Amino acid sequence: MKLPRDLSGSEVVAALCRKWGYTKVHQVGSHVNLETNQPSHQRIVVPDHKSLRIGTLNKILREVAEHKGVSREDFLATIR
Repeated sequence: MKLPRDLSGSEVVAALCRKWGYTKVHQVGSHVNLETNQPSHQRIVVPDHKSLRIGTLNKILREVAEHKGVSREDFLATIR
């Protein structure tokens, strides 16, 4: 799967909050802290940059997909 190179942090945060049950806890500088309690507690940090680096996006995809029990492709399809 080829990752998009033009995703912004705010797009990822919006998708996590809208579709995956995360809520914004707080923001320190350009880093947004999100958490969820579905199916268990998890916190994740997403940098609010114009475009996320591929490695950063990959790590976020892996963490969310593993926690929610879905594939990375399913999660990525809900962002756009």
